[in-house]
Amino acid sequence: MVKQNWRKAMLVVTGIIAGVAAVWYAVFGLKPYSVTPEELTQIYSYEQKVVEVNLSPLKTNHFVLEYTTFDGDKVNGHILYPSNYDATKPMPVMVGVHGMGRSDVRWIQESFKGRDTFEQTDELTKMALANGYAVIAIDSRNHGKRKNLEHNIIEVMHDLDWWGKREPYEKLIIDSVKDHRVLLDWIATQPQFDLDQISVAGYSMGGQISLILAALDKRVDNVLSIVPPYLTNAVARVAIKNFATAVDSPKVWLVSADDDEYASERENKALFEAIASEQKHHVVIEGGHLLPEGYYKKLQGWY
Repeated sequence: MVKQNWRKAMLVVTGIIAGVAAVWYAVFGLKPYSVTPEELTQIYSYEQKVVEVNLSPLKTNHFVLEYTTFDGDKVNGHILYPSNYDATKPMPVMVGVHGMGRSDVRWIQESFKGRDTFEQTDELTKMALANGYAVIAIDSRNHGKRKNLEHNIIEVMHDLDWWGKREPYEKLIIDSVKDHRVLLDWIATQPQFDLDQISVAGYSMGGQISLILAALDKRVDNVLSIVPPYLTNAVARVAIKNFATAVDSPKVWLVSADDDEYASERENKALFEAIASEQKHHVVIEGGHLLPEGYYKKLQGWY
């Protein structure tokens, strides 16, 4: 009798849990939706204006930059020139895009506020400078000096995962892409840069932004997308799978991990196959989303 009552109680509890879960999903669960290439082009469009960038010297060949972006928001970042910088000869330029929860300084410093740059993007900058590139990195929306203290990135992701509020997350990515397009507008006016060698590199969220940017803006010649998250159509406006067939830059490298918690091997393979570029290369590295020490040494050939 006791066992029967226990089983009945467990069935009731299980039923209640299932019912609550069903109600939660019906009300808050993210539902997939579709979006056309034409709609994506419109979503990421912006009014082009003359871009004025203020440069403040920090040290030799290193400047802090600031500019006003498409919607009046202030953008901050850094620009570094190689030690053998010759203003009479146009140089290639690499735009570095940081990951979620990080900032532009992760492309410049091996640590920040006592915390290591585990994604090792500072090493990618060193490699770029050694190969004669200028390097530019800015803070994405709600990151670094642009944090929204009233609704920070942790709250944005919590609202996305638990309450189905996709708009703040999608807007963060969309506006960050637009901010980088405005940066490209400025780069295009600068005689020190070789406009046939504009590269974009990004880690995680930065890899996601890099692919979207390359799909939308044909001024991007080379792409290095490192462990970008593979997203479903629950956030279709920012899911890289919806942009891959438009990524036809002359050189595209996708770097993925074989045990990435944000993108399976199957998803990474599908993404790579969908990328339109004829000069594409897929580097698969053992490990998780946080790649192992020294992984960047395998990427020298991209520069």
